[in-house]
Amino acid sequence: MGILDDLLASLTGDCAVRHVLVGAHLTAVCSSRCGLAATVIDDRPHQRKVRDAGRLHLKSARELAEYARSDNPTEASIGVAAINSLIVVDETATTPINAFDLIARPGAGKCVAVVGSFPFVPRLRDLVGELLVIERRPSDGEYPASAADTLIPRAEVVALTASALINHTLDHLLSLCTPGAFVVVLGPTAPLSHVLFEHGATAVAGSIVTDEAGAIRAIGQGSSFRQLPGIRLATMTVGPHGHGVHGHARV
Repeated sequence: MGILDDLLASLTGDCAVRHVLVGAHLTAVCSSRCGLAATVIDDRPHQRKVRDAGRLHLKSARELAEYARSDNPTEASIGVAAINSLIVVDETATTPINAFDLIARPGAGKCVAVVGSFPFVPRLRDLVGELLVIERRPSDGEYPASAADTLIPRAEVVALTASALINHTLDHLLSLCTPGAFVVVLGPTAPLSHVLFEHGATAVAGSIVTDEAGAIRAIGQGSSFRQLPGIRLATMTVGPHGHGVHGHARV
């Protein structure tokens, strides 16, 4: 069973969908809570249609969650946001540590691989021993996605964009991590679920929407995650027995 299968199987109950919004950078599905995911657009956006667009709010959240399996990335974005809208988050088991701090401490002086060109990457370069940045469309000093199979097994600390759930590569990326590596799955797409620990993550760094109306308004106006109001950073880390625990990342 893959991560998506296990995430879908872990959902309890169902809920009516109150709102579906696909913004320029973020997708939101509001059901029992407001779930977010990165918006991923197909390379041929005018040729790939979203099934039942305009009527998605008439589906249940579980029906929308099945969109996560789609090979149409915009549909998959909606599906993962729907999954996140249904996850029952134990907020007492989260801490508001940001991704940079989460990675920088265990990564000091070590080989760190980051899949995704996050804004904190330049600050990491001076703190870690070696920084390997892997991107689908690499810039100077970054590596292409095809290098992941070679680079990730070298790293002692690995940060994976949760957007890999949307393009269905997260299972493979996690399988490349060396046993004992500190592995973070991060970003607005990240499901705050114990399921990711069962697949090899050490920490999950996501967010909780605290002001749904404000977040929806900003997403509809093209907000990026860094601009988004009405959210709280939320990180879960794995405990000594494989369970999510409250607190900062272990080193």
